[in-house]
Amino acid sequence: QEHDPVTFLATLNRTIYQNVQRMDSEKNLTLAILNYSDRHVSISGQHEEILIVRADSTIESIDTMDLGMPIGLDDDITAFIDNTMVELHSGDGIVLYTDGIPEAYNLKKKQYGIARLHRTIAQHWQGNAEKVKQAVITDVRSFIGSQKIFDDITLLVLKQQ
Repeated sequence: QEHDPVTFLATLNRTIYQNVQRMDSEKNLTLAILNYSDRHVSISGQHEEILIVRADSTIESIDTMDLGMPIGLDDDITAFIDNTMVELHSGDGIVLYTDGIPEAYNLKKKQYGIARLHRTIAQHWQGNAEKVKQAVITDVRSFIGSQKIFDDITLLVLKQQ
């Protein structure tokens, strides 16, 4: 059972390397290992920034650019993977999302944006994780209206008890 995100991500990369090469595409991935009992989350990999939301609804952004590289570009990316650990207190949480949320466009060609995502999360943070997730998805759908969705909209909200 692997708990080190750097080792886990390197192993995952080796496992999917040939499939990614066959598909001729690159993939970005952030790996977050949440340890509820120790009250921390360990983060590795390069994707969208990670949002750490504190119990008082303040949001800290973790830039993942230095935590990895796109997976599947090389058989061994161990030297390029780093890790950061964040302590979570009661009521704190983590929000992971794909770029389809901040880059969602409305009919006026305006993007939803990171600032609006932060506001929506902060406004609803006192609810449970499901309510926060639903509030963001509802707000994104309301924002884009009848505009066609061009990218996936994926969101994961986790809260520390």
